[in-house]
Amino acid sequence: MPTLMINGQSREVNAPPEMPLLWALRDILNMTGSKYGCGVGVCGACSVLVDNQAVRSCLAPISTLVGKNITTIEGLSTDNSHPLQKAWIELDVPQCGYCQAGQIMNAAALLISIPKPTDEDIDNWMHDDVCRCGTYQRIRAAIHQAAGG
Repeated sequence: MPTLMINGQSREVNAPPEMPLLWALRDILNMTGSKYGCGVGVCGACSVLVDNQAVRSCLAPISTLVGKNITTIEGLSTDNSHPLQKAWIELDVPQCGYCQAGQIMNAAALLISIPKPTDEDIDNWMHDDVCRCGTYQRIRAAIHQAAGG
């Protein structure tokens, strides 16, 4: 049985090693913040951080994640105090909200890599995350706010 480090806690996952992380999170560990969007790694709704890098959890077999640090939207903060969560709330970023957990997790990876991103940095980094409601301008503004700019 694989043991994964998720949100700072060691979690045994009673699942086949080839199971995608998304299903282990949602169906076994009852962590439903990461969403199923496309199932082929295109939309980004399922994004989590693995060793501070954004990863599409629908494509990541749990066997490849043993020994790595996984952070889900639930692990960013328990009270919405993370700067990205605060900015998302203050700027009313979500419309339907379905993609927003993945957007926030990818934005978190961006800010780890580039603490003070430009508009171009944000657009290049976030271009693969799909928001069907089109809240891209608010997403960019929230990232800037979370970065302190």
